Amino acid sequence: MERTELDTLEGKVVAVTGAAGRLGRRMARGFEAHGATVAAVVREAPETAPGGAAVFVADVTDEASVDACFGEIARRFGRLDALIHTAGMWEGRPLLETSAADWERVMRVNLTSAFLCFRAAAQAMRGRSGRLIGIASGQGADRGRAEQAAYSAAKAGIIRLVEAVAEEFSGSGLTAHAVAPSFIRYGEDDPPGVDAGDLVALCRYLCTDAGAALNGAVLRAYG
Repeated sequence: MERTELDTLEGKVVAVTGAAGRLGRRMARGFEAHGATVAAVVREAPETAPGGAAVFVADVTDEASVDACFGEIARRFGRLDALIHTAGMWEGRPLLETSAADWERVMRVNLTSAFLCFRAAAQAMRGRSGRLIGIASGQGADRGRAEQAAYSAAKAGIIRLVEAVAEEFSGSGLTAHAVAPSFIRYGEDDPPGVDAGDLVALCRYLCTDAGAALNGAVLRAYG
């Protein structure tokens, strides 16, 4: 599809966390197709990252690892224009069967990782415009689900994180958003929900010049 002046990402550097996952791979490919330079952040398997992306290895739940990774991205490219934080996990179990360790793992992978990556990316964007985008969910945006206490709470936390960051940096050119999908469809045989490609297009729009008017948005992408 031909790119227009408003949706081009030429010259922009975009970090995609969870780039070895299904959504992260789609994000990296979609941003590359529209001219962005993609920094694919993966945990330990750089060979699985999309073809044209530059690969950076980090444990997104570890403060030192995240700070070092985003520092390296900024040094290599001299800038960072957007972060798409797709790293996360789903887990569901009854409340009475959820241990403190289960709870803390889900929080660490979904919410603490978002905080660490947002903070490190914002530092790399300091003094310039940029986009911070976190992936929430319907459980976080609208209503928690039975047997998903930790997941629902973590995804709701992403929304509050985004809102707080958006307000803190309001007027600076740095904006933050939460995209809250329902079930993500990767193939025609998947249950009803939102197509992964539509999520990529939505995130991509937020990162264009045309998306600069939005800040602190919680975008319910239910398909």
